[in-house]
Amino acid sequence: MAEGGTQGGLDSTSLSLEARLGRLRGAWMGRIPSYAQRMDDLKRLRAAILKYGEKLIAAANSDFGQRSRHETISADLLMSLHEVDYIRSHLKRWMKPERIMVDWKFLPARAEIRWQPLGVIGVMSPWNYPINLALMPLAAAIGAGSHVMLKPSEHTPAVSAVLAELVAEVFPPERVDVVLGSPEVAAEFSALPFDHLVFTGATSIGHHVMAAAAKHLTPVTLELGGKSPTIIGPGADVEAAAKRIVAMKFLNAGQTCIAPDYLLVTEGQREPLLAALRREITAAYPQLSKNPDYTRIINARQYQRLEGWLTEARSRGAKIEMIEPGGPAASPETRLFPPTLVSDCPDDAQLMVDEIFGPILPVRTYLTFHEALEYVRARPRPLAFYLFDHDRGRIDYALERIVAGAVCINDAAMHFAQPQLPFGGVGASGMGHYHGLHGFRTFSKAMPVFHQARFSGIWLLKPPYGALADRMLGFLFR
Repeated sequence: MAEGGTQGGLDSTSLSLEARLGRLRGAWMGRIPSYAQRMDDLKRLRAAILKYGEKLIAAANSDFGQRSRHETISADLLMSLHEVDYIRSHLKRWMKPERIMVDWKFLPARAEIRWQPLGVIGVMSPWNYPINLALMPLAAAIGAGSHVMLKPSEHTPAVSAVLAELVAEVFPPERVDVVLGSPEVAAEFSALPFDHLVFTGATSIGHHVMAAAAKHLTPVTLELGGKSPTIIGPGADVEAAAKRIVAMKFLNAGQTCIAPDYLLVTEGQREPLLAALRREITAAYPQLSKNPDYTRIINARQYQRLEGWLTEARSRGAKIEMIEPGGPAASPETRLFPPTLVSDCPDDAQLMVDEIFGPILPVRTYLTFHEALEYVRARPRPLAFYLFDHDRGRIDYALERIVAGAVCINDAAMHFAQPQLPFGGVGASGMGHYHGLHGFRTFSKAMPVFHQARFSGIWLLKPPYGALADRMLGFLFR
């Protein structure tokens, strides 16, 4: 087994990014990681996540100004451990060549698909879940037998520094290298000739990443965002829906790419749903200003963006309701942005056009279920679509018409925690998948191998063609 590194990305800052990539690729070409090596890597990665857990929790709290300890553990650390454990449990089976039946005309030849590691994978992770969105693709790439170059977000510098320290303890820098730095470093990183590049972040940045990768024909997995619509169907349990929506919408103060972005409800459901949302928010956060479980907005720029969008919506007739249990809590200084419900927001207001990425929840009414579906279908394809209803016919009707990165019925965001399911967007919300087997295959080449038998009748069909070839072709061409 190769031993873990002692410096990782920390001793590499004097080297150019190209040199660091070259070091990773040279080491991979010299010795592709075996099954035993991959399992050992993942085992040590798991141990390091546990060892560095408290440092990562403290770093996330520092970067956000306040981040719920429970949310860092459940949504970042446990998700990372779950992915590592799932990969280790299934890796031997995934790595086995897959036997493929050849067409009968080619018997007794045989064929197989071998899952060949790609080489060096670039991973660009975001700030909102800075631990799991760095470590989950890293684990998948390691399981696939690749080396990794990781660029964590510059907006969470404390977490990024701990990640670099963690990785350095597990891997030598020629196996996994962590690159720290500014947006300019990130732009340079995205233009490197990786064997595959994973980017998680805003759709607007995704355009630049894909353009940079195209110069080297680097394949990309883009995990972007957009608006994740939520329809409350006529057969929904409004109280249960409110509980589940609040839990996922206000997790991480709404700074979640798969958070419910806006609600579509019937006119008759609107007031009961709004009342249920108010009750559930108050129950979840009995007071806000000193509540350690309510996360802050990541930085002043994001806070000002959310304030500006609310101001615009209010000026155009929207009804704004900040839920502030325990008294006024909104604070630009501490970046505490209370849970906010918005009604009657115009469709062309910024809140209804761009991904909100904050604790603001617009509620819009519809007349018919078909109208609600068409409202969603007329907009860019979402990363997630949520439907609350218990009518099987309506559920099937929606599933036949919606194209989304993923769908949850009667819940929100739970699909992300299922390693058996692929995670990824479609269209404006991204491309490609990872998690579990899908990550292993994304970071591998499905390499077809054809084994010809010692004796093969197919070679009777070769020049000079004669009567036997004519009879064989006549038999086949019918």
